[in-house]
Amino acid sequence: MKYIIFLTFFFLFSVSFSQDTVYARKVIKKLCSKEFSGRGYVNDGVNKAASYLSKEIKNIGLNKFGKSYSQFYNLRVNTFPGAMSVVLNGRELTPGMHYLIYPSAKTTKEGFQLFKTDSVTYKATDGKREVPLQVKLKKKLTYTVESDLSDNTIIELLKDSFPNELKTIDVIFENKLVRDFKCQNLCGYVKGTQHPDSFIVFTAHYDHLGMMGKETCFPGANDNASGVSVLLNLAKYYKAHPAKYSVSFIFFSGEEAGLLGSKYFSNNPLFALSKIKFLTNLDLLGTGDDGIMVVNATVFKEQFEKLNSINTEKHYLKQIKQRGKAANSDHYWFTELGVPSFFIYTMGGIQAYHDIYDIDKTLPLTKYIEVCQLLIEFNSKL
Repeated sequence: MKYIIFLTFFFLFSVSFSQDTVYARKVIKKLCSKEFSGRGYVNDGVNKAASYLSKEIKNIGLNKFGKSYSQFYNLRVNTFPGAMSVVLNGRELTPGMHYLIYPSAKTTKEGFQLFKTDSVTYKATDGKREVPLQVKLKKKLTYTVESDLSDNTIIELLKDSFPNELKTIDVIFENKLVRDFKCQNLCGYVKGTQHPDSFIVFTAHYDHLGMMGKETCFPGANDNASGVSVLLNLAKYYKAHPAKYSVSFIFFSGEEAGLLGSKYFSNNPLFALSKIKFLTNLDLLGTGDDGIMVVNATVFKEQFEKLNSINTEKHYLKQIKQRGKAANSDHYWFTELGVPSFFIYTMGGIQAYHDIYDIDKTLPLTKYIEVCQLLIEFNSKL
């Protein structure tokens, strides 16, 4: 009988959340659109995304901490807002597909001769002396965000895209270091029915890598439009089914720039961190073929066993793997301040990451419903 009740409940939940996967895809598609310029700092993409998310949060009906959902702070970031061109051996290359400009680079508008120094590195000369420019061959192009400048310009070249010996390179791009970029975290909550002053917290970062030049965008579907969509869906769920504790949802910016939004929030919390029963940070939630990974599992063993036992009983996911403490996402600062927390990401499926191929059309959402249900059941037992 117990098994039949579970199957009935899961069927009803799955039917409900199958509709919310439609909503999830709508959110992910919107966040990955050209309108938001990769949710970075060129064209103010990250704040345009914040405006969109604020409207979604308001429509769901989350309560505010104070007068606004937004918590503002400033960060420093290097950007490439203008035209970009790299010509190698006389061949024009496509940014993002064939090469990346390392994000700490300064403006460069010159031509150079190249000479090989090892199997994956070329250095440059102006014909008279060596100059601070290198070409590094990579098996995969992986972009990032930098806040500081380097005197050495590095161009990462996809190894398979140019098999010939490199002889000459012509480079044109312009950097703009923004020293005081205004960013925002977003935060709202559903009031608890029994213990409104204690909180279950879900977090996800909505920023991504933005643009490299005028044309090349890094959409960030899995990283982390997927996690943002889960937060919004969980917000909808808890708004309709309030928990005994208040449930707070925090959307961080600045994660790709060095976990800056979550660092600011943890140092300037909108509610007492001591009131947090548990925090779950969600990133890369778009797959799940091989289960999920739980960071901090070996730190908070009791909570991990509870999570794992639910999955063992209900068979939501193929496996739940465990990692120890790691400074690899927004949970980190909270862990450092004594807040019990997990960082959860899905495994398997597509391999696109920090590149131009992390797009909404190929994101499978393989175990989206199951992950949401697991999170809800886990938090109901805290």
